[in-house]
Amino acid sequence: MQQLIKHIYLLLHNYKINKVYNCMTRLRLQLTITDNLPLGEIKKLDGVMGVVLDGNELQIILGPGKATAAAEIMQQFINNKTISNPDFTAAEQLHTAIRKKNATPFKLLLKKISGIFLPLIPAFIACGLITGLLNIILKTDASLSLNPIIQILKIAGTSVFWGINIFVGINAAKEFGASPMLGGTMAVIITHPALSDIMLFDEKLSAGRGGIIAVLLVVAFSSWLEKKLHNIIPQMFDLFLTPLLVILLATFPAIFILQPVGGIIADFIGQTVTTAISSGGMLTGFILGGTFLPLVITGLHQGLTPIHAQLLAKYGVTVLLPILAMAGAGQVGASFAVYCKTKNQRLKKIIISALPVGIMGIGEPLIYSVTLPLGKPFFTACIGGALGGGIQAMNNVGASAIGISGLPLTAATDNMPAYLFGLFTAYLTGFIVTYLVGFEDPDE
Repeated sequence: MQQLIKHIYLLLHNYKINKVYNCMTRLRLQLTITDNLPLGEIKKLDGVMGVVLDGNELQIILGPGKATAAAEIMQQFINNKTISNPDFTAAEQLHTAIRKKNATPFKLLLKKISGIFLPLIPAFIACGLITGLLNIILKTDASLSLNPIIQILKIAGTSVFWGINIFVGINAAKEFGASPMLGGTMAVIITHPALSDIMLFDEKLSAGRGGIIAVLLVVAFSSWLEKKLHNIIPQMFDLFLTPLLVILLATFPAIFILQPVGGIIADFIGQTVTTAISSGGMLTGFILGGTFLPLVITGLHQGLTPIHAQLLAKYGVTVLLPILAMAGAGQVGASFAVYCKTKNQRLKKIIISALPVGIMGIGEPLIYSVTLPLGKPFFTACIGGALGGGIQAMNNVGASAIGISGLPLTAATDNMPAYLFGLFTAYLTGFIVTYLVGFEDPDE
């Protein structure tokens, strides 16, 4: 790993790496200069599964477990050796202007959504799997529900949903450039159970109405207000006066305006998704499962995370995730067909290293190193995902976790036989269609 990151660093140091971070599978580098990047040379390095350039962010796909270590090593190289070149000054100014132009509100919103929910994924995975495994155990012997150990595990499995509004409030305030604890406090205010004891205009207030959608609206407002107050209040009074005014001024609009609006939006999302899947059945699942891979490569799938989280918080399961997970399954089948037909040994090596990861539900390595570069297999993978998605929707399969996909999601679903049937259908369909349609085999 050290040698690989050293090669990447030497290829990129003249492009001025401003920031290093990572997600589950990718080393992410923010660059000042993006002209004439040596993308082809990086792709050829052993250990690199794919490369994506998104604006000024270079994403190098390394696979799970490697991205975190890669980010740490890259940061060490940057800290130990700072390289500057005065010839790049004019280019840096030009690219700064280009980045500002390309930073559309929608793209910035998706990045903020990703920043809010990505830190919560490990908790969703852990709690969802605990809940799923408990469901399996209790189906075999319902009397175990009285066992103290099982009861404690039930608490552990649902814990993330008891605190989700607070977590989202804290992370949202960070993304909006405000105080995280004030964001968390505003989330508590609209979730506090004592709200249900208050009568207003002969109606009881509703604690937690609108879920995370309401939290996002409320914290966006309180964060905006906080930043405005920082600019107005003298520095010597800012420490105690700003947070006081934020809570005082934001609480009533939050409860009387933003929370009801959030409730309407959340109800609309929940009813629309569940109605579309239950009434549209297989057709809805076919469309959703077949179009998810294009959403992934555009980054628009990030906008679905709050929807999954809202469905989980309201219904205990998300019926959307099992459908969308079939896109990755179709790609696994398509990639295995490529492995069986290709004569390219390097491509075989890439597929055999990325297939286990794809089966575990992480599809980016296969997307960017196999199906998308080859063209046809990307679309035949979508066909496999569509058929698998139709089966999931037809059986109304729900999942109690987000952040996982593929085979591991089985334990978190409420209908494991139906989920596995759809999963293996997507595998098989992706394989057969890709094998029959074929592809242009790349040279070594």
